[in-house]
Amino acid sequence: MRTTTATLLAGCLALVTSCGTAQSPERPAAPPAAAKPPAVANPVTTTPTNTPTNEPKPVKPVGDAINVHKVRWTKAKALAKGKKIQLTWWSGVEPCTVLDRVKVKESAKKVTITLYEGTSPKAKNVSCIMIAIQKTTTVKLKKPLGKRTLVDGAKP
Repeated sequence: MRTTTATLLAGCLALVTSCGTAQSPERPAAPPAAAKPPAVANPVTTTPTNTPTNEPKPVKPVGDAINVHKVRWTKAKALAKGKKIQLTWWSGVEPCTVLDRVKVKESAKKVTITLYEGTSPKAKNVSCIMIAIQKTTTVKLKKPLGKRTLVDGAKP
């Protein structure tokens, strides 16, 4: 057993001492290579083709969406002396998220507007990115808004 251990120890010692980094005297050390930057034939540049805007994307109801659900709007602005209301809300990208319809219910004291979104039938076998974008649509009222209260029909 001692002979085997001694043999293994001698072999390891011979291996370690022969793997040193010192150059042999008959061969001079090579001068260090000058640091060169990597060669690049064509540098990659990315220039956006569509610059993002802070303006909401105007959309119109499509009427044929599937998996339709109510969506809350975040902003309402009266236009045309209160005869129209411009609604703004956060949504997803088309064709994965489209405005299906807008329901307007008017009474003497309030106007309730409900947005319905869903998925376009054209979105079959399409990968959809999960990014939020602002959308806007404008609805016409039967009578000007006046002093009536504007209510989001999607709020519980």
